[in-house]
Amino acid sequence: MQIKMRDHPVIVLQGIHHRHCRFSLATFFFVILCIAAFVSSRLLGSSSNTGNSSRKSIFTGIIFPNYHLDTWKKPKIRNPIKIPLNCNLTNNKRTCPTSYYPSVFPAQDFDPDPTPQPTCPEYFRWIHEDLWPWRETGITLKMVEAAKRTAHFRLVIVNGRVFVETYRRSFQTRDVFTQWGILQLLRRYPGKLPDLDLIFSCEDRPTVVKEFYPKPNAAAPPPLFAYDGDDATFDIVFPDWSFWGWPEIVIKPWEQLSKELKVGNERMQWADREPHAYWKGNARLTRSRMALLRCHISDKHDWNARVYFQNWHREQRQGFKNSKLADQCIHRYKIYIEGIGWSVSEKYILACDSVSLLVKPRYYDFFTRSLIPLQHYWPIRDNDKCRSIKYAVDWGNSHQQEAQAIGKASSNFIQEELKMKYVYDYMFHLLVEYSKLLKYKPSVPPNAIELCSESMACRADGFVKKCMMDSAVTSPSDEAPCTIPTPYDATTLHSILERNENLTKKVEMWEKQYWDTRNKHN
Repeated sequence: MQIKMRDHPVIVLQGIHHRHCRFSLATFFFVILCIAAFVSSRLLGSSSNTGNSSRKSIFTGIIFPNYHLDTWKKPKIRNPIKIPLNCNLTNNKRTCPTSYYPSVFPAQDFDPDPTPQPTCPEYFRWIHEDLWPWRETGITLKMVEAAKRTAHFRLVIVNGRVFVETYRRSFQTRDVFTQWGILQLLRRYPGKLPDLDLIFSCEDRPTVVKEFYPKPNAAAPPPLFAYDGDDATFDIVFPDWSFWGWPEIVIKPWEQLSKELKVGNERMQWADREPHAYWKGNARLTRSRMALLRCHISDKHDWNARVYFQNWHREQRQGFKNSKLADQCIHRYKIYIEGIGWSVSEKYILACDSVSLLVKPRYYDFFTRSLIPLQHYWPIRDNDKCRSIKYAVDWGNSHQQEAQAIGKASSNFIQEELKMKYVYDYMFHLLVEYSKLLKYKPSVPPNAIELCSESMACRADGFVKKCMMDSAVTSPSDEAPCTIPTPYDATTLHSILERNENLTKKVEMWEKQYWDTRNKHN
């Protein structure tokens, strides 16, 4: 007789030959009951002996209770630790209490062989590329302080506490919600971020120009964090403020808004939507946007585009009732065009199930470098927008299955690979990798003040306060960050860039053939 146990006790009878051992039915069941009682007592004894034991997980974070062996792959917290905002601790002052929540949470019983964390989305690989300029030199205090020239604030983390020195206020509340997002990261992964020292710019465009650092032996560029970058700059790209809300135009935090956008998509099937390309925004920002207005329908031309000037002052007076993002997924095609720099609207457009028509962008944010032409979007010429949009819409309306696939791929990318978990994980890995490059021990600047979630949210009011309360992390994560993928090798990176360029050229070739044919017929 042999007993084998894995997920459940399994009883295997071996070596009992019917000619040598003839049990009656009652005797057989008696033996089975005895064995079951023995196994049950062993299991109970084992449970009582290990019930108070402590096994460390690979990620020391939240407290994990004991789990049955067949449920460890997806642990569920029975009594998760809560760290809600406590405004009584701050007494309405801008000071933070000495201990507003523990910096480290001990791990309790967790399975000794947990499931490895999944690999992060592909765009996480660009973290390595953004930090490449300092791979050989490291980052010195002098380099960091050289980034002040175009920066808005300096943020230092020492022993899990955040200190900020403000150089100048940003447009609207960009700086406020960027700092708020980093505070929530610390609440999500308490005690996991190392000490670090960073300088942040809240401008629309990156500012660390590559041509000023042309030689390999020249001084390394200043490490400046920003919302976007381009091929001509060294700025380190970081998630933008709107993931935690954009109070000035009543945009909710991404956790809530992304769900509303998904529901908005389901209100109208793609085939039932307006068969035109749609854009609405501030056209005064750039010549390129002003030129886009010419693509609106007129007595002479119908470029298959419906483009409108957005009067934000009027919208504000009307309570932004005509600017609800979840109500704008009623067109088959939506146009993305940059403003002064990259536009925060890109993720909202990509989330709509519509075919995203991207007027050739110069700038990128932290996730858009993984978007692929003809898979996630349709490329539009910047120097011939109207004709390019006209062709894209005609192509999509005559190839509806392929067009729907492009729209669905982009919205799936936003819903699945741009979840708030991945936004936090991107921040986490970027800051951890950045801290590894620091060649000095960060310290609190003399003019810095301490920030905590309570000191920011408790003094806020109106929609600013609502955004903070709705986006506040009130419990540490019950799982580790995803696993950051390896850096691109030179060959792979070159092939990715070449692929995207070739796909764009293919569309331009189709477009040329389309207009050549039309011109011949006319």
